[in-house]
Amino acid sequence: MASYAKSGDNRHLEQLIALYSNDLYHYLVTQSNTHLAYDVSQQTWLKVMEKRHLYQAQTTPKAWLFKLARNTLIDEYRKQQRFVELDENTHLPAQQNEQSSHISDISYQAFDSALKQLSFVQREAITLQQEGFSLTDIALITQSNHESVKTRLRYAKQNLKRLLGANNEQA
Repeated sequence: MASYAKSGDNRHLEQLIALYSNDLYHYLVTQSNTHLAYDVSQQTWLKVMEKRHLYQAQTTPKAWLFKLARNTLIDEYRKQQRFVELDENTHLPAQQNEQSSHISDISYQAFDSALKQLSFVQREAITLQQEGFSLTDIALITQSNHESVKTRLRYAKQNLKRLLGANNEQA
């Protein structure tokens, strides 16, 4: 990314796209739908070209890219007036006796369905963690503090356990 930021050479941009486009799309599709994820992904790469001079080498390229994507997605939600409130304390009520649920038998479809039921910020935090970002990177991408990220992850995991436990009982 630093090479592209300095030179603007499209070869460096092509390398970035090859390295990160699948991860970026996966993140966006977990936060929206396939059509919107594709559009926002394309808009994000355009912003990379427009704003390459703003990249700072101390930031990981992937974290900077995901931050651009997140902001683009939020802007798109606002344009469509579909944006949900970013409330870090929003969580589904936990149910006590589902702590012992076995999650190993969960299908991808059940997990995806449970993931979509989380609040935006919880889904975002857990998805970014699954993409391999550290808590510090997630805080940078979401423009949140470290403790908020930890809280979102805790609630997301609790809610996923509850939701997946309920899905297992229905199967």
